[in-house]
Amino acid sequence: MENVSKTFGATRALDNVSMTIWPGEVHVLLGENGAGKSTLMKILSGVYQPSDGVIRVNGQVVERLNPKTAQEAGIAIIHQELSIINEISIAENIFLGRLPGNRGLFDRKTLEKMSAELLARVGLDMDPAWPAGVLKISQKQLVEIAKALSVGARVIVMDEPTSSLTPEEVEVLFKIINDLRKEGVGIVYISHKLEEIMEIGDRVTVLKDGTLVGSRPMDEEVTPELLVQMMVGSDLSSKYDTEDHSAVEVKSDKPITVKVEGLTRADGRCKDVSFEVREGEIVGFFGLVGSGRTEAMRALVGADPVSKGTVYLKGEAARISNPQAALKNGMGLIPEDRRHEGFCHNFPIWKNLTLPVIAKASKAGGLWGLVNARKERQAAAKVVEQLNVRCASIEQPITQLSGGNQQKVVLGKWLETDLDIFIFDEPTRGIDVGVKASIYDIIKDLARDGKSILVVSSELPELLALCHRLMVFREGTIVAEFPISKATKENVLYAATARINNQGVGVQ
Repeated sequence: MENVSKTFGATRALDNVSMTIWPGEVHVLLGENGAGKSTLMKILSGVYQPSDGVIRVNGQVVERLNPKTAQEAGIAIIHQELSIINEISIAENIFLGRLPGNRGLFDRKTLEKMSAELLARVGLDMDPAWPAGVLKISQKQLVEIAKALSVGARVIVMDEPTSSLTPEEVEVLFKIINDLRKEGVGIVYISHKLEEIMEIGDRVTVLKDGTLVGSRPMDEEVTPELLVQMMVGSDLSSKYDTEDHSAVEVKSDKPITVKVEGLTRADGRCKDVSFEVREGEIVGFFGLVGSGRTEAMRALVGADPVSKGTVYLKGEAARISNPQAALKNGMGLIPEDRRHEGFCHNFPIWKNLTLPVIAKASKAGGLWGLVNARKERQAAAKVVEQLNVRCASIEQPITQLSGGNQQKVVLGKWLETDLDIFIFDEPTRGIDVGVKASIYDIIKDLARDGKSILVVSSELPELLALCHRLMVFREGTIVAEFPISKATKENVLYAATARINNQGVGVQ
């Protein structure tokens, strides 16, 4: 890609960017959210046409690349936000649009045989005939990788491929990448996990504000600090301080705002979950993928049915049968799967931001369903400025924003509500260190205002930095609790993988 530029109206998303991908290399593409990474990759995969510049594939200039010709040229992209269709089988997802057959007759046996071979390559032991809807997010990620492998691509773009994977699944992915590298496949690897980049990358290109900062080999001179300096122009500690315990202290005499006793889901994916959170407290929930953290939070707000258990809000037993009831009781969940559950794709930024508070912006308090769009826009503009959402205007479709800015909108729409309890599920999944710092500040400010905060995260350093206490999930229940002063990476990880009693002590 040579001197590529891209404009959207008055917005210049890319300005004279060049990038070369060699066979058999893992080329890391790095930059803050909104730096232009996604736009550059959409041009490479034919989704966008460049405003200026040249694209060469195997040395030949390619005119007007589109998704079909990009695939034919051996270019595949695995998006961070998954494109799996839940209602069809795993095998049909892998070969969607390319189902094997003879003379128009669909050959299911061949389809499932080829799919099983691909699933084995990505370490996913699942029947390809199963509907994709039964898969967890981490398993859907592996199916996306299998889909890319199925087209025999020579260049594969992986956008935050490990964002929902366990350490074991990351090892499988890295083995796949190393195998592809040996076969001469070029990998574009987009990630904000600096330790992964240091381990897997051969070369790195850094973008900032749509321009090329630099491109260089990942040699011994490259450090995480250097990469962050290239991305944001300041050192690592100022943007991602994992030892910052600056959240306000919570005294034991603070009132308990939420208390959960024996919460058990009807499907058994979490069982006998009990905990409490005080006013102004940030409590973290850690566990491996599939440990039941997200399932417990969804049950808590009534998104999924429970078979038993009691939820007390400010000392009173509350009946939370659905998310609307949770909101009426001052409790809201900011979900893990933001693209499918966090915002409305067809709405502009301002409408997404004002969805939870539409009654406050309406005439007669929303009594007659009459909405005051001017007040909605004013409220949205305030949040956009407060969170520094990078956008052309609040009229811009939310789908045009980078992942980090979409996440800011998802978070921002709750800031004008009267919630007392905020539940954040993977609040910084797949976003850069600069935006992470902004989200940490939002969470800490909410706690300082007396809100109770529950944070589910797969990033242990994140929880150690943010929280006053840490709960550890394993096999659907809480197996350990640590005050943050006694929580270490070692004992928390041990609790997540061993049989543990409630004091965090291993059981023989």
